[in-house]
Amino acid sequence: MDAPPLMPLGPDRSAERVVRPRRALRAGVSQVFAAVVGLVLGLLLPAVDSGYQVAAERAVDVLKVVGVGVLSVTTLIFSLLFLVVQWAAGNFSHRLLLFRSDPVVWRVFALVVGLLVYSVTATLAIGAHRTASVAVPTTALVLTGAALVLVRRLQLTALRSIQLAHVLADVRQRGRKVLSALYTEDTAGSAAGARRLPDVTSTVRWAGDSVLLAQVDLLRLVRTATRADAVVVLSVAVGTALQPGDVVAEVRGGRVPEAEVLTALVGEVERVFHQDPTLAFRLLADIALRALSPAINDPATAVQALDATEGLLRLIAPAELGDRSIADEAGAVRVVVRLPAWEDFLRIGLDDVCGAASDQPMVLSHARGLLGRLRDRAREDRRRSLDARLAWVEERLTARHPAFPHGAGAGGGDLRAPRPRAGARRGRPGRRRPRGPPRGPLTRAAPP
Repeated sequence: MDAPPLMPLGPDRSAERVVRPRRALRAGVSQVFAAVVGLVLGLLLPAVDSGYQVAAERAVDVLKVVGVGVLSVTTLIFSLLFLVVQWAAGNFSHRLLLFRSDPVVWRVFALVVGLLVYSVTATLAIGAHRTASVAVPTTALVLTGAALVLVRRLQLTALRSIQLAHVLADVRQRGRKVLSALYTEDTAGSAAGARRLPDVTSTVRWAGDSVLLAQVDLLRLVRTATRADAVVVLSVAVGTALQPGDVVAEVRGGRVPEAEVLTALVGEVERVFHQDPTLAFRLLADIALRALSPAINDPATAVQALDATEGLLRLIAPAELGDRSIADEAGAVRVVVRLPAWEDFLRIGLDDVCGAASDQPMVLSHARGLLGRLRDRAREDRRRSLDARLAWVEERLTARHPAFPHGAGAGGGDLRAPRPRAGARRGRPGRRRPRGPPRGPLTRAAPP
């Protein structure tokens, strides 16, 4: 087996950002941290007896109003946000987690928790004191202002998540980020095909429950393979469902413990954008398929989703796709990553949508223009697959919509064939009736 092209790494390489598994700070840890900070501030600030002092009763009143007010507003907003999330999932896709995975959600909740802990702790710490430092109510007001700013940002983010244009733009942007990092401009010239990989010494099988491969700690695999003087060839791609007993990797040339390989594979119940180049295509196809369902029947939404898909396909059309190798500092190949090929992107992003749009001339005509533009931009070896799909779309348009003009529908114009004017006969121009006074039962005869 020959090694695939190298994936360049380094501090100035964009691929460095995606080979590390980015595990977001969990909501529980952030809330605990905010609660600890609020507790410390609530104990220390009331003990300050220097500087400007205010009456303790007024400071306690401020703390009570701030705590109760912020808690009420946050409770109301989060209740509305749950409805927004449910609406977006039901109208776009259940796999759309843009809003739920936004860090602003758990940051707002953590700040509110810290503010509540600070208010309660400072109120108890003041106790029977007659005066308190002005820093106590000032800190409460500053934290309240920060919480309101984040709450407003959270509300605007939730409103964006129910607007189609913003959702498609966010999905396309995240997809472009992953594709640009994995398929950089210089990967085509960094071929490693002359390097022959050693023979297989062992295979690694998945020993956990059924999960989705969400991320891979590639840097950890490189260090592990370097110590064992081996090559780890991954057999599954990110986003693949792992079942117990499935082969996930092959070890070549050395001995690597299975536990070290399995530890580098991060399994989740849901797919994430970080290292998954096909997730954006899957989400865009889901939005288009839901729009084409008989219950919704919204072909214009499917056309917008195809526009976003075209932007991603045009980005990778001239790029070198397929598997990638990762080398160590000495230049020896240590890890081979499984990445999707050109056919995989076309199958996920276009095939299902075109198949569901057989009775939608607007979508088929737009897909025809999309395939034609991709053919002009793609490499020579990829035009055969585009030609096959273009011929299929042309056949469906010709067989089911023979009167549909070539190229119509892409701009959102009228898709129906022009109807003849009233009174027109086949092969003759329409004749107009001579104008005269209206006739009917209520028409009176003209006086003599």
